[in-house]
Amino acid sequence: MTTAQQWLDRISALRLPRPFKVMNVCGGHERSIAMAGLRRALPPGIELVPGPGCPVCVCPEEAVYQAIRLALSEKVILVAFGDMLRVPVNVPKGEIRSLEEARAAGGEVLPIASPREAVEIARYNRDRRVVFFAAGFETTTAPVAAMLMEGVPDNLSVLLAGRRTWPAVAMLLESETPGFDALVAPGHVSTVMGPEEWAFVPERHGIPAAVAGFTAESLIAALHSVLRQLIEGCCFLDNCYPELVRPGGNSAARRQLDAVMEVVDANWRGIGVIPASGFALREAFRAHDATRLYPSFADAARKRAGQMPPGCDCARVVLGRIYPDECVLYGRACTPRTPVGPCMVSDEGACRIWWSSGVRTARKRVLEPSAS
Repeated sequence: MTTAQQWLDRISALRLPRPFKVMNVCGGHERSIAMAGLRRALPPGIELVPGPGCPVCVCPEEAVYQAIRLALSEKVILVAFGDMLRVPVNVPKGEIRSLEEARAAGGEVLPIASPREAVEIARYNRDRRVVFFAAGFETTTAPVAAMLMEGVPDNLSVLLAGRRTWPAVAMLLESETPGFDALVAPGHVSTVMGPEEWAFVPERHGIPAAVAGFTAESLIAALHSVLRQLIEGCCFLDNCYPELVRPGGNSAARRQLDAVMEVVDANWRGIGVIPASGFALREAFRAHDATRLYPSFADAARKRAGQMPPGCDCARVVLGRIYPDECVLYGRACTPRTPVGPCMVSDEGACRIWWSSGVRTARKRVLEPSAS
């Protein structure tokens, strides 16, 4: 087996004709890259850009607000994956801005680690209404679909904020300035959906792509693959995670997703609506759709407030436009203890990952000359 150091030696031996930017589209990848110090280990001329790999970061602000209001106004038991509890919404100072604060104010908000826990809580509390706030990409949404397929208690409903990963990358590639030369595609999503979802990158856009796992060896192998493709002037989709990623993905999980969910246009926080990028419950499962069972709380004021907080650059971080430490709030107003934006909350958020790896201050910006 080729070691990480051997892969690095192979990359160092490549003759790069120019600098290259490679985007990784997975919070798990970004964590592995940061914790291994991979950026420092690479030769000059290779940039690794974190992309839209954090579902917590792009969960619509209005969905988080809806969950907070349900916990406080409808007196439901609100359950959510742990990262969601600290995501802030845009409200005036002094108002409740997260599910964590809603719990402190008397709302019954419980963190869970899997959909099975939501079912167990609903069964244990038959006389209470339970809402499962389910935000996540395909790897999280597939177990939610399986949960509903198996059958859930009548008192359990789902506030769904599921998103599909590849449409965000497609949006970037179809823009005038994609911002990267090659793509390292997410291993977990490919395990469920199959690597074929990423074939559009080389086939439609002529950009090399490689699916990677989460070890340094797999990540560096994928990086070596796309760099060689760039140098040799060819492009294809390479699978550098064959241990788990197989053609067609997980057929059972895909069948359950198709049976329970329909694909819809969906809003991404700070980015806007991306076509065919979200999941919604099919009609047969709408009896468990929290958006039908409870008031929406989505008035006009909420729509105006739905972007990132003032001064927060999380949206540009998610899109790979800037690095986390280029946000003016990074390490100043925004830290894991006092997060302003969602990228500093989630363990899959690039800002939180960079902070955890030791990057504690914002880099100095070079002021542009005035127009006068």
